[in-house]
Amino acid sequence: MFINHSICQYIFIVFLLCFSSCKNTTESKIFVDKQNSENQSIKLSDSLKPYIKYHEDFMAFTNATIVDGTGKAIKQNQTVIIENGIFKEVGDNADIIIPRNAKTINLKGKTIIPGIVGMHNHLHIPRFPDVGDVAAKLYLASGVTTIQTCGAASPYKELELSKRIEKGEQIGPDIIPSAPFITGQGGNPNMIIPRDTEHLKDTMQYWLDQGVKWFKVYRNTNPDDLKTIIEIAHKNGAKVRGHLCSVTFEEATKLGIDAIEHGLNSTSDFRSNKDYGQCNGGREYMDELIIDDPDVKRLQQLMIDNKVLLTSTLSIYEASIPNRAYADKRTIKAMSPFLRNQYNETRISFDRKVKDVLRENRLKLIMQFEYQYYKMGGLLCAGVDAGRHVLPGFGDQRNYQLLIEAGFSTEETIQIMTGNGAKALGRNDIGTIQIDKRANFVILDGNLDKDATVIKNTETVFKEGVGYNPKKILEGITGKFGIE
Repeated sequence: MFINHSICQYIFIVFLLCFSSCKNTTESKIFVDKQNSENQSIKLSDSLKPYIKYHEDFMAFTNATIVDGTGKAIKQNQTVIIENGIFKEVGDNADIIIPRNAKTINLKGKTIIPGIVGMHNHLHIPRFPDVGDVAAKLYLASGVTTIQTCGAASPYKELELSKRIEKGEQIGPDIIPSAPFITGQGGNPNMIIPRDTEHLKDTMQYWLDQGVKWFKVYRNTNPDDLKTIIEIAHKNGAKVRGHLCSVTFEEATKLGIDAIEHGLNSTSDFRSNKDYGQCNGGREYMDELIIDDPDVKRLQQLMIDNKVLLTSTLSIYEASIPNRAYADKRTIKAMSPFLRNQYNETRISFDRKVKDVLRENRLKLIMQFEYQYYKMGGLLCAGVDAGRHVLPGFGDQRNYQLLIEAGFSTEETIQIMTGNGAKALGRNDIGTIQIDKRANFVILDGNLDKDATVIKNTETVFKEGVGYNPKKILEGITGKFGIE
């Protein structure tokens, strides 16, 4: 029988395309199955069991209000199904069929948000280079399921804690660790101060070999060192972020920095009498700057065009404002006696200055700078930068309230604190409540959209499908944060 040669070629090509499609589908299924298998294979230590509220293969949550972390509108009357630590179904109650073997939880009157991705979340505070064990518990109990530490004071302990949590041996958020801070002459002596370029390169390579992917430069870093740091980091697939002063935002952006911390409070671009490469000059701009001034917008647009992440740390700045610096009952309860006394002494001093509105006005200016950056299309994230009486996790929750105060909607604020953080970390498996992503989410008791304080009502925190009891976690750390 004679068959046209062109037809044979066509049939062969169709066969190859079908085979390739089937192969890709199979490979995708294998990847998902492998991911599920890995989630199932993580054996949690017995020491974690007192904190676990739910640990089921299948769970269904009905009648939920969902803020999904994408910035899209809040959805009511939703059903969420998780299987082996992965979101499998998310949609209207009427559209989702609940598996018979699923444990079902009715979330009427409650809000679901993604697990918070903290982007400036240290495991140290001033005077205490390692508070990792208690801080990790505070973070998780507050709904923070992933943190980037943004500079390490005890880098080896940080790396070890990260591994222990990953193995299921200890409770806490997933930790993306950092190298020690890098600064310049005149900077903090407990940080890395490069002797020369070779010393800087060798030091960075050492930490890259430890698996670190983030470097934090501090206030006194000189422009030449920053250029070298960025080049080495990027060559090795790592990123650089900075709490700047000697280098301006504009200079750092043009050098290729990936992230800048604290927003307007750390910019030196508008300082009077500032010398190149020096952390000096006047800060009158903090009281005089007009945020929608063309020069401010030009700087922000430059950062946006170069994809520079801006990290908001409003809660730690608020802690320096006399008429705002009040610790809540949860904070007082978790503090060590030393930190409690320190707070009480500070509070006595602040009570004498409670009518001083200078820093209050500066906070509003910082808020405006961040709001404008986001609205112009910039990637804005958030982190607690714990210190003073601002504790890990609790400070992240306070950030939520302050971002709402700054003018962001509920949807925008949750996106800043979850989905944007995941995007900054290059993680497409966390940060939003969407099918096939890790089941990292928080159940809040109440309607978050109507009451910003509901962010504190963490009823259950899920990390990879395991539900943890925040109340139990907090009971175990009473008086332990900041033990000398």
